[in-house]
Amino acid sequence: MRIQRVPITHPDAQLLVEAVQEEYVARYGGRDESPITPSDFDDPQGQFFVGYVDGVPVTTGAWRRSTVVALGVDVTAEIKRMYVVPAQQRRGIARRMLAHLESTAAAAGVEGLVLETGLEQPEAIALYTSSGYEPVPGFGYYCGSDLSRTFGCRLHPVVE
Repeated sequence: MRIQRVPITHPDAQLLVEAVQEEYVARYGGRDESPITPSDFDDPQGQFFVGYVDGVPVTTGAWRRSTVVALGVDVTAEIKRMYVVPAQQRRGIARRMLAHLESTAAAAGVEGLVLETGLEQPEAIALYTSSGYEPVPGFGYYCGSDLSRTFGCRLHPVVE
């Protein structure tokens, strides 16, 4: 898999963002309404990535700086738009994208990552908890929703 940084407005990014929105409709009955803007993923605020297998866009992942304080760190970023197309799931692609998000965020000086997911995404919860993420106090657009689950992970500083 090749991971490339692109703007969220890139056609491949938009194709996959729409696919994940359709997944939310199937699982939750509606699109994700948490507010984002394209500039959330411009330096120094964040970064957006698309992963390609044989030249085909199959996964997205992004992070944007956050004001959430969690796990004893206050320089955090929020993971957004993690998605893998169904035909490529269960092949380690999401884990590779997550590792890429962690390393790029750490290289940008982020000390911890936080994320919001939902009970209707048990495979996402399993990915994050098996990758060392732990529950953190609720935050974000869906804070207080019975379906929302929030997780975080401290990052290891990049040594140059």
